[in-house]
Amino acid sequence: MSTGYTTPTSDAALSQPLPGASLGQAVSRFFKKYATFTGRASRSEFWWWFLVNAVVGLVLYIIMLVLGGTGATFDATTGTSTPGPGFIVGVVLYSVWFLATVVPWLALVWRRFHDTNRSGAFYFLALIPFVGGIIVLVMLALPSDPAGARFDA
Repeated sequence: MSTGYTTPTSDAALSQPLPGASLGQAVSRFFKKYATFTGRASRSEFWWWFLVNAVVGLVLYIIMLVLGGTGATFDATTGTSTPGPGFIVGVVLYSVWFLATVVPWLALVWRRFHDTNRSGAFYFLALIPFVGGIIVLVMLALPSDPAGARFDA
């Protein structure tokens, strides 16, 4: 049975998913397909990028905490604290990262849904309070469906 994929050891055309993508391949394809909502993305492409984004987000959050802690003040009478002036640097860094990756992230999720033979509009299930994000996460973890080739450009 053919899945319509290229072999995992080769680079697939950008219009095709790359099963078994390495971390570097996944990150490279993420930025090369910056705002491409057509086509498909393999599980490895998606989850490698998910890991990279989580690590970068954590590092930027730690930077915010460290820079915000320098020169922070705490008022014991009211129990409030004010972050230090360096906190703004961390917020700016995190905001730049978010703005630079939000569109390609949405495009990647859209293509991942295509690879599972679903419309990218399933992403809107994430708007359901409490359970929407879990539903979307489970759907993104599902295996590829060869019928998803119908979404190829």
